[in-house]
Amino acid sequence: MPSKNFVSPLPRKEILFQVLLHGVVFVFYSYDRHNPQIESYQVVFFLTYAVAAFVINYLLLPRFLYQKKHLLFIAYVVVVIAMVIFLEEAVIEQVYFPDTRGQRFLGVFFSLWGVLPVITVLSGFKFAWDAVMKQREVDELKAAMQESELQFLKSQINPHFLFNNLNNLYSYAIDYSPQTPEIILKLSSVLRYMLYECKEKLVPLAKEIKQLENFTQLSQLQIEERGVVNFTAQTTQSDYQIAPLILIVFIENAFKHSQSGQSENIWIDIGIQLSEEGTLEFWCRNNFSVDTNTDNLASGIGLANVKKRLQLLYPNAHQLTIEETENQYEVCLSMQLTKRVRHEVYHY
Repeated sequence: MPSKNFVSPLPRKEILFQVLLHGVVFVFYSYDRHNPQIESYQVVFFLTYAVAAFVINYLLLPRFLYQKKHLLFIAYVVVVIAMVIFLEEAVIEQVYFPDTRGQRFLGVFFSLWGVLPVITVLSGFKFAWDAVMKQREVDELKAAMQESELQFLKSQINPHFLFNNLNNLYSYAIDYSPQTPEIILKLSSVLRYMLYECKEKLVPLAKEIKQLENFTQLSQLQIEERGVVNFTAQTTQSDYQIAPLILIVFIENAFKHSQSGQSENIWIDIGIQLSEEGTLEFWCRNNFSVDTNTDNLASGIGLANVKKRLQLLYPNAHQLTIEETENQYEVCLSMQLTKRVRHEVYHY
């Protein structure tokens, strides 16, 4: 059986960081303006500290501190530092300073004053490095989870949209309506948009508005002479972008609930305005029959998904208000959009 490697190799960036860190710390440790040259004993002392820091950084930190075994970590650190002091007093000082410092032990606190600063700096930077890397992993995982959730929410919206509009197409085809080709043309346009554009996180606002208009006209065919639908879009800026399939959910719900209990006097008012600063104001108003069941007007799967998408994509950059009166339902959404980068290319 092949042997298992339980110790992952250090990344090159971390190796380079540690080399530079040790070099800088050694310069500060050994620098003496009265004696600028580096002595051999300074190298030996520093190597002792570096080995101790290595043991703490790559053995004790991951095995005990990061595993929340704090008491064991402290105990082993004390043992490591005690071994360094013993090695200094019993071996190194006896070799390099047999007639001075090697004659007697100056005390624990004096020894700690020489040992702790270097080891603390080397271990502290390693701890900070691990914290930064861990935060980066958390951010990447969070971004991946958000992207996965957004894709899941989109996959829920698309079948819901297709189901409603294919039902419209079926009813017209059964009656051999001359409007069937128009429905097919507009539906194919919307489907093409959903298949290609909606794979992107953000799409040009102008394209999104165009598909909202197509969808509105497509849904309006089912109303025919039973009511009035107004769709207005006032945008002078063409370089802003928006997350796809957000506004369409509110329009879809307006048509669905307006028609559910009304055979006439249906009215739906849809409006979009964009300020020069990129603030999008969207509203969608519709009437409904008070005799129908309206308990779930604001709690469908489409609305639940769009609220979650707004939280993920526009945190602290949107305001959604939903009001329901005796026979009127109104959605007002304000969003702060961003301009698209000039070099972005959208494929069709």
